[in-house]
Amino acid sequence: METPGPPVLGKEPVSRKSADFRREPDSNVRIGFFYFDTRRTPRRNREEVSGNGERASNTVTMSLFDKFARQITDLRISVTDRCNFRCVYCRSADPENYREHDEILSWPELQRLAHIFVGVGIGKVRLTGGEPLVRPGLEQYVRYLKSLGVHDLSMTTNGHLLAERCDALLEAGLHRINISLDSLDPIKFEKITRTSSYDTVMRGIDKAQATRFAPVKVNAVLVRGFNEDEVEAFAAFARERALIMRFIEFMPLDADRHWSRELMVPAAEVYERIHAQWPLEQIPNEKSETARKYRFADGAPGEIGLIAPVTQAFCGACSRIRLTADGKLRTCLFSKDDYDLRALLRAGIPDEQIVERLRSVVNEKEAGHRINEPGFVPPSRTMVFIGG
Repeated sequence: METPGPPVLGKEPVSRKSADFRREPDSNVRIGFFYFDTRRTPRRNREEVSGNGERASNTVTMSLFDKFARQITDLRISVTDRCNFRCVYCRSADPENYREHDEILSWPELQRLAHIFVGVGIGKVRLTGGEPLVRPGLEQYVRYLKSLGVHDLSMTTNGHLLAERCDALLEAGLHRINISLDSLDPIKFEKITRTSSYDTVMRGIDKAQATRFAPVKVNAVLVRGFNEDEVEAFAAFARERALIMRFIEFMPLDADRHWSRELMVPAAEVYERIHAQWPLEQIPNEKSETARKYRFADGAPGEIGLIAPVTQAFCGACSRIRLTADGKLRTCLFSKDDYDLRALLRAGIPDEQIVERLRSVVNEKEAGHRINEPGFVPPSRTMVFIGG
């Protein structure tokens, strides 16, 4: 049987489906919410009398599009810049000052922005950090987002606090969970994360995998010289645990600025190594998905995901924007600029004016991240301050 070459991501089958840290979110907070008609004019909720004499809501939600006609439906919300890990590809080992609490969006401010974003067509939200579980009140915010009608609500976590919080997150309405795990070797794990939390993270994975979160997604950032020798072990881990193992190319967002192409392990290399041991079959994906997905041809449980932002970028179908913990809107992970929504909130700017600002910013979303272009300059903010 002929062995296929490494995948060219983007050429595969495509599915055609189309702070105040002390104050917890309050699902009863009354915040102005605007609906938008097809003339792009913000207007308040309109009611008409139905045939039976009852008041019926008649609203149209406008979607966000950029100038490249990409529909923006996904939002990453960083709820904190704090983290209990110091992973080498994300946060500096040197002591650093966190932002003051009043610089971080309060829960009511995060609620108000969520209302606005959902009103312009955001239906998929991922909560990130830092480490989102270190901020008290996260479960209440999940419940609040669920009440807004967010249809795909997920979280990325390092797993350290997951075992004890898993049931509460399920009860709040979280749909999916991603867990970072960069080594299956406890000693190497400690070297990468600068913590001794390996056993705790594994308990978190086991706990989540025993719930409706299964199959959980486990993310590994491969860094040559650290953990690239574990590719096959990670694939075996997926088969044994019936989970989704995702490999992410190392990106130039590390705080110590040590990134180089020599340290980055290309997704095609990962594919070749796994495929040589356990042949893979591609799973059709939605056009805007970041990962290209594969099942094991021998029918074993588990799945492999390859995320290749450096070598095979997926910018052309990007549907994502990001909100940092201090209230900055970013249209790309590698944006040189961000846009201050916190200042608008605290200046008392009405929702409809914030929406107009949002539309203006999104319209200018970059065509791509430019990592592979001459003169590329990494963003001044590193991953932990942007939100994973």
